Amino acid sequence: MNIVSLFSGCGGLDLGFQGGFHVFGKDYPSNDFNIIWANDIYPQACETYRKNIGDHILNEDIESLLDKSPESLPNPEDTDIVIGGFPCQDFSVAGKRQGITVQRGKLYLQMKKTIERLAPKVFVAENVEGLVNMNEGIVLNTIKQDLSSIDHESETINYRVSHHLLHAADYGVPQIRKRVFIVGIREDIMGEYNPPSPTHVEEWMTAIEAIDDIWQREDDETIFNHNQLSRAKFYPGRRLQGNMQISAYAPSVTIRAEHHGNIEAHYRTYTPETPEDMSGWRRLTVRECARLQSFPDNFEFMGSATHTYKQVGNAVPPVLAWHVASSIRELLDNHERHQATDRDVLTL
Repeated sequence: MNIVSLFSGCGGLDLGFQGGFHVFGKDYPSNDFNIIWANDIYPQACETYRKNIGDHILNEDIESLLDKSPESLPNPEDTDIVIGGFPCQDFSVAGKRQGITVQRGKLYLQMKKTIERLAPKVFVAENVEGLVNMNEGIVLNTIKQDLSSIDHESETINYRVSHHLLHAADYGVPQIRKRVFIVGIREDIMGEYNPPSPTHVEEWMTAIEAIDDIWQREDDETIFNHNQLSRAKFYPGRRLQGNMQISAYAPSVTIRAEHHGNIEAHYRTYTPETPEDMSGWRRLTVRECARLQSFPDNFEFMGSATHTYKQVGNAVPPVLAWHVASSIRELLDNHERHQATDRDVLTL
């Protein structure tokens, strides 16, 4: 089945849907999804995407692209699924009205335009946890309502839309990271969407399991992006974001996109005899952040540390995305089986 990807970034969500990668000693097999078209406005992220996933990504502003050349999208008959994580930083809602003002081009509406043009069987939109309660839930409910009914080639098509708050640590990602997934199922597709069952509820993966083997290997050129790290200072006695060490025996805190003093220190120190002495601390490298995001080691991020930290922090953890993709695959496979059974009955 073919996928169109919006707001693709460096490709964390796409890698998860595509599958076929190895991380933390485990294989995540192919989900039999073929990503045929992708888009992002961030040049360095697109460079990373091309390096690791494919040349099918367009580095253009999605609003301009859809307004001026919507024909650049694949044909509807060639598209089964639309995925994407639209930015939401600029949402604002006036009172209780069902209208949303989004300064950066109403980006979720660009996803709706794409869905209207392609009428996919399924769409999946990923976003931050805060969207659930933003403006007392008005924003999320408005988005779901807007996406539940579309106009496609003068025909109204309805979608069953649901949202699901998933914790990445519940699925084997060594990081505290909650994300909401908005899933739409076209009205003619049988079955309800069931989110993936957690795999690591009783025992989350810890940071020491994920990154300890590459401590003091920052100069090893065989480890992609491990020599890239923030040089921002630590400030003794001050409670600041990033001015702390992550815990070794728990999942990492959330990996952030802005790295200037916002990336935490490794749980180890170069002065173990005085562990609280910040002069012996160093911040997590880009590769360590990538591991804590569940990217495989053969996934190379392109650009300077400023850009690679940002790409990693903005990404959907591929392992979490893989589990979501597998649940979508199960839904569509069940639909195909029902259709095949109905055809057999009609034949008899």
